Amino acid sequence: MSQELSRRQMAAVVAAGGLLASALPAKAYQGNMLRALNSLRDALESLREASGNKGGHRERAIELIRGAIAEVKAGIDFAAEHGGNGQ
Repeated sequence: MSQELSRRQMAAVVAAGGLLASALPAKAYQGNMLRALNSLRDALESLREASGNKGGHRERAIELIRGAIAEVKAGIDFAAEHGGNGQ
């Protein structure tokens, strides 16, 4: 009988764990956003290493990429805070 009670207790613990896990927000897959972030960082590094300013266009591209990096990070953070893909 004590073995049966132990199985019931174990089942209750497993069920409670499942309920707790389902109540927590799901962690969103951010692979695409992280790849985009890495690509933007690579582009920024390439622009920094480029010679000359190309009539101001190189500096403007650097500014735009920095802004894009900030937006991608904000999107990742938003999705993490809202427990999914953050739609």
